[in-house]
This record gives sequence, structure tokens and C-alpha cells, in this order.
Amino acid sequence: MDILIKLFGEGKDLNALQMSDRGIVMFLIALVLIRISGRRSFGLRMPLDNIISISLGAVMSRAIVGASAFIPVVVCCFVIVFLHRAIGWLAARNKSFSRFIEGDKLLLFEHGKFHHDAMKRGLVCHEDVMQGVRRSALTEELNNIDKIYMERNGEISSVKKQEN
Repeated sequence: MDILIKLFGEGKDLNALQMSDRGIVMFLIALVLIRISGRRSFGLRMPLDNIISISLGAVMSRAIVGASAFIPVVVCCFVIVFLHRAIGWLAARNKSFSRFIEGDKLLLFEHGKFHHDAMKRGLVCHEDVMQGVRRSALTEELNNIDKIYMERNGEISSVKKQEN
């Protein structure tokens, strides 16, 4: 037991080696947590997925700096990951639940006209939309664009007009 205290310390009075040792262990635990939480957690970047990044970072840091007991922090992290998986599983299988959790896309532009009410709901201005058009359609010519959406993750995407 003395060797564990020497390596990992107790409480908030930790030296650099003890914090480094805690950091290594938390890094390995984080890898396990990421594998459990699945690709969605760090791939889609939806609001639900951002929550896990913020929560895990905040909680895990407490174990590294000794602000909270190590085991309860690790247990809390596993609870957060399993909760994220459960909500993600439900959202993937239930359209209504998915809309409630993740929202719906907004139609910002169609038939050559901007939908200003949708832009207000999405908290975007004309230049934000144009930035999304340049990024997704690689053009500034709205004549070539059929529709512009704000996706559920906040990205702006464009659908080019079909060529006849």
C-alpha cells in the first residue's frame, strides 16, 4: 500500500511524478472509455457527443490533480460513458427521441431565397451561410445551389442543382 501512495500520492498535495503517474493511468482509462463509448462519441460531433467530451475531461482531471478520490472518479466516468451509449442507442432506434435529443436540420435556402426565420432560429447570418456554401459546395455562386441546410450538428451543407 505504501508503494501505491508513494507512486500516486494522496489528496491534493501531489508532486510532479505522482501527477504524471495519475495522468498515465487516466490516459489508459480514457482509451478504454473511448472504446466503450464508440465511434459516435468523437466522430459525429453532435451536442450529445460534445457532452461526453466535456464531462469526461472535467471529471477525469479531478483524479489527476487529486481534487477527488480516484475510484469514484473512474466509476463516474464509466457511468457517463454508459449513459451516453444508452442515449445514443435510443436515438438511433427512435426517430422522435432522436429529434428531441439532437434536433432537426434547418432549411436555410431554397428556390433562390434565404429563409430568414430559419436563419434566426439557427443563429446564423448571411455570411455564415455563405461560408458553409464555400466549404461544402466549393462555390460562391448560389445559382448552382438548390438547397442549403444547417445540419443537426451545426454544420452548413449545400445541395447542388441537378443538371438536366
